[in-house]
Amino acid sequence: MSKILLLEDEVDLAHTIKELLENEGYSVDLALKGEEAVDLSYENSYDLYIFDINLPDINGIEFLKDLKNADDKTPALFISALVDINTIAKGFEAGAEDYIKKPFLPQELIIRVNAKLKKTSQDIVYKNYRFDTNKKELFKDNKLIPLSGMLRCLCNEFMNNIGNTVDKTVLFDCLENPSDTALRVAINKLKQLSGLEIKNIRGIGYILEKS
Repeated sequence: MSKILLLEDEVDLAHTIKELLENEGYSVDLALKGEEAVDLSYENSYDLYIFDINLPDINGIEFLKDLKNADDKTPALFISALVDINTIAKGFEAGAEDYIKKPFLPQELIIRVNAKLKKTSQDIVYKNYRFDTNKKELFKDNKLIPLSGMLRCLCNEFMNNIGNTVDKTVLFDCLENPSDTALRVAINKLKQLSGLEIKNIRGIGYILEKS
């Protein structure tokens, strides 16, 4: 399930968009103020940002610039009543991938979001886990589980081979100094951090069993 952060201070419009997006199967966090959006962006990982520009406590373009400067690669879409060409240009220069002028039909936004996310979504869902194969990020109950590069690599192998035994020689590729002991330690750490039930198939490899 793709997750969206929506920043919009017009309450009725915000809730209408949120409801429509959720009816499309997306998970939506709504922020009515800039401060709320800032906190949410630091606490969560998103697949798409939808920002208004002209809010009382924040400028959506400057907010997106700050996120991009912090190496946040999440795609963004602006919705705004500001229609001058300079503002539109600044929005794209800040890193936005789309810009919709108010007023607009909510369904127009849905069409654009669907085109963006449903085309690129590469999520693997397993029990209460979600694995983003593009970003190699693991979520449990929609909460990001912080993993090192090595553990993300191991997780990628298991999530792409659910129900199949992964040969230990394949898993060795994720390790800097591969050995049976190092692999066992790494997988135990992954299990502790994630709660994934990964089992050892003695002499062969490891398996993340189907539900």
